[in-house]
Amino acid sequence: MQEFIINILLAIVIIFSAVLRFIIGNSSDSGMTKKQKKMLLRILIAAMMLFLLQLFPAETFDRLDEYLFPSTGRWVRFALYLADYLVIGYDILRKAFKGILNKQVFDENFLMAVATVGAMALAIYENGDYLEAIAVMLFYQIGEWFQSYAVGKSRRNISELMDIRPDYANIEKDGKLEQVDPDEVEVGGIIVVQPGEKVPIDGVIIEGNSSLNTGALTGESLPREVKTGDEIISGCINMTGLLKIKTTKKFGESTVSKILDLVENASSRKSKSENFISKFAKVYTPAVCYSALALAVLPPIIRVFAMGLSADWGVWIYRALTFLVISCPCALVISIPLSFFAGIGGASREGVLVKGSNYLEILSKTKIVVFDKTGTLTQGVFEVNGIHHNVIENKKLIEYAALAESASSHPISKSLQRAYGKELDRSRVSDIQEISGNGIIAKVDGIEVAVGNDKLMKSMDITYIDCHKTGTIIHMAIDGTYAGHIVISDIIKPHSKDTILSLKKSGVEKTVMLTGDIKKVADQVASLLGIDEVYSELLPADKVSKVEELLNMKSEKAKLAFVGDGINDAPVLSRADIGIAMGAMGSDAAIEAADIVLMDDDPMKISKAIRISRKCLRIVYQNIIMALGVKLICLILGAFGIAGMYLAIFADVGVMILAVLNAIRCLFVKKL
Repeated sequence: MQEFIINILLAIVIIFSAVLRFIIGNSSDSGMTKKQKKMLLRILIAAMMLFLLQLFPAETFDRLDEYLFPSTGRWVRFALYLADYLVIGYDILRKAFKGILNKQVFDENFLMAVATVGAMALAIYENGDYLEAIAVMLFYQIGEWFQSYAVGKSRRNISELMDIRPDYANIEKDGKLEQVDPDEVEVGGIIVVQPGEKVPIDGVIIEGNSSLNTGALTGESLPREVKTGDEIISGCINMTGLLKIKTTKKFGESTVSKILDLVENASSRKSKSENFISKFAKVYTPAVCYSALALAVLPPIIRVFAMGLSADWGVWIYRALTFLVISCPCALVISIPLSFFAGIGGASREGVLVKGSNYLEILSKTKIVVFDKTGTLTQGVFEVNGIHHNVIENKKLIEYAALAESASSHPISKSLQRAYGKELDRSRVSDIQEISGNGIIAKVDGIEVAVGNDKLMKSMDITYIDCHKTGTIIHMAIDGTYAGHIVISDIIKPHSKDTILSLKKSGVEKTVMLTGDIKKVADQVASLLGIDEVYSELLPADKVSKVEELLNMKSEKAKLAFVGDGINDAPVLSRADIGIAMGAMGSDAAIEAADIVLMDDDPMKISKAIRISRKCLRIVYQNIIMALGVKLICLILGAFGIAGMYLAIFADVGVMILAVLNAIRCLFVKKL
């Protein structure tokens, strides 16, 4: 019956291998490496040889004894089976031998070599069947080929999704475009990006309008419209118009280089689960080898000396060899890193860059999410919505405010400059003093202008007038006299409210917002979004202190994530259990400080990142439980002689294939 089943399986393997060989021969893009193609050919040849050998029973070879000399048939039969064994297993034997020479004995190659060579030796001793030894090696190699193909496929999928590295940059010389290496373009150089080409280097558009495909960067399908004066990051694909771009960074410092560096280095930061499996395998493999040796030696000795029975060496050695095949830790050693790799790849597809599997593991345990407000939950696009109690005309007040704030890159400063609407003459401004968390004092045309919040007015002993409207209130004083206030409002991002709801549905216990904005504005935003706690009027150092306080209050197992726009939040991003920078692919501080970088401004990506991490960890635990559970059951059955080599193959190769297939599910994320 066993031989019949094996013959059926061999026929399936032959047909499957032949079909794949046909596809490979007729397709230039089979998705296989040369090594995988060669291995598939070896599997096909070995399976055909084994199938043909099964057509000739041992009695057929015994007839050769009549024509030559005694035992000729036995050794001819052994030679043919040995040739088949070497076709399919020579590389495993070589790796096992190298491991012994390098004093790294206990690995899956050693286990498989000992088990199959032992089975071959038993067959020679008993003049029995070589089928089991070769079938074990054949199906093991099929499992290894499948695993190699699956891992390679997942790597190719990720590399295709992240295929944003530009091959060249166009520069204009003598009226003609010349392709050069992006590394050769200096900061401030002018490059030309034609429709259909990748943007090679970060810069500012100085001529042209176009639509950009940002899918490889952000995971978004909608194109982004750009025009002259807009900043543009590398890695996007120019879809329509011709663009001339003045570069603002070297290629090595551009967004595309940073992304590729993050993805390439992600595997170096291993999770606790991966480290556990690596340590476990180092202890587990020697332990099962010694257990198998004990199983082969101790029962026969006990039978002879304690029970007065025959030793039955062949029975117990066979059980020990079966024990070795079952115990091979392939499913664990392969599937756990692959699960994390696929999880990082799946996140990359969605525009979420994770710096390592350790951060993916921490993110899955997140129970508290702390948000910065401006640029994270709100658009950070401030607009002047009113001017009240002013003693000079509106235009003049805005002019003074814009000039005083001309040296600042803060979003509020930018909104004042936009409201002014004219080019700023910075020669009119002198003696600029920026008071952190309060505002700016500067001289404009020799007149002292103070622009800031109520704290600034109090520090200057200037009586100010509160505003009845909700928004950021910019008080102004000219030559020490109150001159009125400007109301500036931010806009909440479309998905911010849905993000908070989604986080709570996914098990996040508390959401917190930290902001330097006034209490009135902060409370209104928190109320609209449904945030649990809000802390306002904080300086950058206060945000770090508040995160420290929240970290001390939470339980040890719960993790705290801080989400910021990455411009002023680097200290807090570094201090949190997990730092998430939003839409900050141009911010060096964000990429350095954050553990996870979202490649656009959509806060819903935070919820998606947590879902990806939890799915990945679920799959990791599923694979660990499945692999250890099946192996433990089969090891017990094998030790008692209930499980043979065929069940051992399922416990090893079958479980490995199931675990790899399960791990690849991490690549795919359902849409919210």
